[in-house]
Amino acid sequence: MKFDTRKFRELTEKNFEKAWLSGKEIISRRDPNEFYPRLAYSHGEEHPLFKTIEMLRRAYISMGFKEVVNPLIVEDIHVKKQFGKEALSVLDRCFYLASLPKPNIGISADRVKRIKEMIGKDFDEEELRKVFHNYKKGRIDGDDLSYEIAKIFGVDDLIAIKILDEVFPEFRELKPEASKLTLRSHMTTGWFITLREVSDKLPLPIKLFSIDRCFRKEQGEDATRLYSYFSASCVVVDEEVSVDDGKAVAEALLKQFGFEKFRFKLDEKRSKYYIPSTQTEVYAYYPKLLGSKTKYSDGWVEIATFGVYSPTALAEYDIEFPVMNLGLGVERLAMILFDYDDIRKLVYPQLHGEIHLSDLEIARVIKVREVPKTKTGFEIAKKITETAEKNASVESPCSFLAFDGELFGKRVEIFVEEIEEGSKLCGPAFANEIVVYQGSVYGVPKTEEFKKILEEGIRCEIRYIDSFALLASKRIEDMAFKGEKSGIIRVRNVEGLSSINLQIQENVRRYIVWRGGKIDVRGPMFVRVRAKLE
Repeated sequence: MKFDTRKFRELTEKNFEKAWLSGKEIISRRDPNEFYPRLAYSHGEEHPLFKTIEMLRRAYISMGFKEVVNPLIVEDIHVKKQFGKEALSVLDRCFYLASLPKPNIGISADRVKRIKEMIGKDFDEEELRKVFHNYKKGRIDGDDLSYEIAKIFGVDDLIAIKILDEVFPEFRELKPEASKLTLRSHMTTGWFITLREVSDKLPLPIKLFSIDRCFRKEQGEDATRLYSYFSASCVVVDEEVSVDDGKAVAEALLKQFGFEKFRFKLDEKRSKYYIPSTQTEVYAYYPKLLGSKTKYSDGWVEIATFGVYSPTALAEYDIEFPVMNLGLGVERLAMILFDYDDIRKLVYPQLHGEIHLSDLEIARVIKVREVPKTKTGFEIAKKITETAEKNASVESPCSFLAFDGELFGKRVEIFVEEIEEGSKLCGPAFANEIVVYQGSVYGVPKTEEFKKILEEGIRCEIRYIDSFALLASKRIEDMAFKGEKSGIIRVRNVEGLSSINLQIQENVRRYIVWRGGKIDVRGPMFVRVRAKLE
């Protein structure tokens, strides 16, 4: 259920414990038919980035490569081993990990007194000291501290958290301290660690691949760079490997994605973990780029890099065989395959305005608000609709019997009528149909003027008279159940979905407005239904 965020923010600031316990208020009971396992979910949608990752996995495996997971958190010493004198500039691009130090906690007489006042009883001071000592030594994890203290005091853990906050300010004053651990900025960093363990144990040739995150401290995120990206990397270890192996792997891999021709260019960057003159850029021809508005309008795009690892780096890990390494950025490949010009829109569509609902998805959430409960009720709705359709153009005043039968043990007569002179039984918009077209919702008649919307849009198979007839039938059911003698249900000018017993999810309504669409459901309907009950 929808809840008041402002109320919870204010309550959290005043009393966190009360706010947290009040969270149960937003869990409401649902219709019995909506409880698991009767809830049904339609087919979901893949994220293009992870779809590309899965395609790359299948491609590598089809080429005989074995998948591995390389270390993600590595000490900076590995970067120094691999990059040599270039390491400092590389480490400048790395994220270092930091952690909060464990403070020395003193238990003074004043603190003991305050704790006793808060819990209303005595406690074992020595046990509390032991808990803090074990926490300091790492024998108790931080997320277990409040639980252990609560056991000593014999109170709820929320009270223990309050005591830690108010009596021991040392915890609030803690500041992170950097370690020598870094988040992997290149997949290469992980490959050396992995190959150190397996290069002398697995039969040659060794063919491994890994697709995983890397992290790089950019100046900022923009259309071409993010702090975190996926690298699709592989290595080939054998007694004889060369640049030709890199060319062959690149061609075999990229052909599976529709790339047709290849060019190889010596990379001018010369990373020190590669043997000189082996670091190579891979350019591939992708036909769908031909004539595009991107800088790749000639169809050629730089897509991968490969090289042969330098023995100066391999020797640091006692790796005795040559190693060819090839890598490519998954996001770059996904942008080409799925026609994106901004990496942020590809990876984070929910944050950069790329959320898109199809007309069909919008149409699915347009629902009839009130419907009859009985089989007779649905029959009544059908008769109201048929009577209105048959006599819509009859001059008023006029009245037509739509239904004469029994409902809840009572005889019911139902009329579709218009008592005012000079008009017709139904207004001109009574048969307008609900259609979703190009992100907007319309109520339109079947005329030549709206032919394009009706033919190209998603028709909801709901007309104004259909949903109104269901509402009229539901209200007549209510009259019969309550023992009322008569009643009138009518609609004049339609001014929105609710005028004709329809509703749309509020989230989707906001989406339509956000995308610049509209909900244009209106028109003169003028239908009156009268029920007589005996």
